[in-house]
Amino acid sequence: MYYVIGHITVKDPAQWAEYRAQVPATLAPWQAELVFRGERHAVLGGCHTHTDTVVIRFPSVEAVDGWFHSAAYQALIPLRLAAADVDLISYAAS
Repeated sequence: MYYVIGHITVKDPAQWAEYRAQVPATLAPWQAELVFRGERHAVLGGCHTHTDTVVIRFPSVEAVDGWFHSAAYQALIPLRLAAADVDLISYAAS
């Protein structure tokens, strides 16, 4: 399995809600699943400035790359950039 983890700091709640509402349709063609979405409770070690996190599971690295580079997701990036500061990282589960 492969995962995309997003660390998020929302700048515009209305635009962020619009972005979040549109993302699931971009995931469906890649058999991706939203695993977790939540707000930070506490930083227990180190430094973490973002307030929110999302975890999305993908069946393959090809699905991760296909989703991220798809026209559907690329069309949402300007909205994401206006709505929040987001660090997106992909991981291979071991």
